[in-house]
Amino acid sequence: MSKPLSDRIALVTGASRGIGASLALQLAEAGAHVVAVARTVGGLEELDDQIKSIGGSATLVPLDMKDMDGIARLALALHERYGRLDVMVGNAGVLGPLSPLGHVEPKDWDNLMAVNVTANWQLIRTMDPLLKAAPAGRAVFISSALSWLARAYTGPYAASKAALNALVQTYAAETATTNVKVNAFNPGPTRTKMYASGWPGVDQNTLPGPDVVAKTIVPLCLATCTESGKVYDYRAGKFLAFTEPQ
Repeated sequence: MSKPLSDRIALVTGASRGIGASLALQLAEAGAHVVAVARTVGGLEELDDQIKSIGGSATLVPLDMKDMDGIARLALALHERYGRLDVMVGNAGVLGPLSPLGHVEPKDWDNLMAVNVTANWQLIRTMDPLLKAAPAGRAVFISSALSWLARAYTGPYAASKAALNALVQTYAAETATTNVKVNAFNPGPTRTKMYASGWPGVDQNTLPGPDVVAKTIVPLCLATCTESGKVYDYRAGKFLAFTEPQ
């Protein structure tokens, strides 16, 4: 079977569960050595067992994405060991409080922005030389339609994903003349623990599973992906310009 990511290094954050875990497993199945990053050691170990069961390989990195120095140390370790990074997926994220903006506590706002925005900026800052050193560096960040829908009570999360969209577009513009392609991915409602915690009234059985959604992300990680600075919408099944989503 063809393995389009054979001998490639793929970093996935938030890899211990949900879309991140499913994607990490699928990238390993495609031949990549997966650098799996998450806070939850038990979830990482379960993922490692799954990857080994399909003949793949992984490096487990227990790391809180708010640890800026830790992300920098990871970049240095990847540089020393591999000298490049072929795929980077910024998947880790938190939902934060779903409440009126005036009721949001500063500590909750700061935590959400640290994980959803600042951590991804630090990933870009530290991993950029490694992506550029790869033959076809690919970066994908998990966004949300809430970033442009601006629905009531979703303010902090929506604002963080809107900021992430701006980072994606800016980084794509800055790498336009390089071999790096940068895109966002909007999964839409997915059968994950995070979505269930925010919308408990939704029948989870009506939603696509993380494995199904993750399968759509894999092509964005391949050298054959030539789009950059766009958002791939799972439900639409295509790339959209950031000015298109309604």
